[in-house]
Amino acid sequence: MIIDCLSVGPFESNCYIVADEAGGNCMVIDPGEEENVILKRVKELGLTVESILLTHGHPDHVMAAPAVKAATGARLMIHPGDKGLLNNKMLNLMLGVKSHGDVVPDELLDDGQQIQAAGSSFRVMHTPGHSEGSICLVSGDVLFSGDLLFAGGIGRYDLPGGDERKIMQSLGMLLELDDQIKVYPGHGPQTSIGAERRGNFYLMNLFKEGR
Repeated sequence: MIIDCLSVGPFESNCYIVADEAGGNCMVIDPGEEENVILKRVKELGLTVESILLTHGHPDHVMAAPAVKAATGARLMIHPGDKGLLNNKMLNLMLGVKSHGDVVPDELLDDGQQIQAAGSSFRVMHTPGHSEGSICLVSGDVLFSGDLLFAGGIGRYDLPGGDERKIMQSLGMLLELDDQIKVYPGHGPQTSIGAERRGNFYLMNLFKEGR
């Protein structure tokens, strides 16, 4: 699996271009900003965007989605729990960002759903807490964690749709995964379930308490 990461926008959100092989189809995960940078990179890799997936609906992960969708004709997917966050003018104002156009999903995702994209199968995990419709994607030994889990940290839960109890429950779901699973988060560097189980303060306490 080819996983190309771009850090985009003022929030330095991770946008992932995921493909099975060079010159094939790809999926773009969380095109948060800088659509020209994203589309240029796709072209450099010789890929064709067939789907766009949003791990959640916060503006720093979705702002470039309308432009990428318009340029490629790709299907745009999100969990229904975050549909209401899309095009939310109050949230955009709160975070100091300006809309690049309406974000219109083509498909709403279910927990446990298998997505066939970029030559691979991805399982949707509904992991609310950072937002009500936050999801993770799992394929083999790879996890795209959105803003649920970071290297050495976790997502905030004080934004609209956030919930401390739910984010802790969702983190508990990740503790059930194998240590060797590589984690590609919504911000910051790559990590692994094992590294976070051993060194992430939040996960260490969660594991200790057995929540």
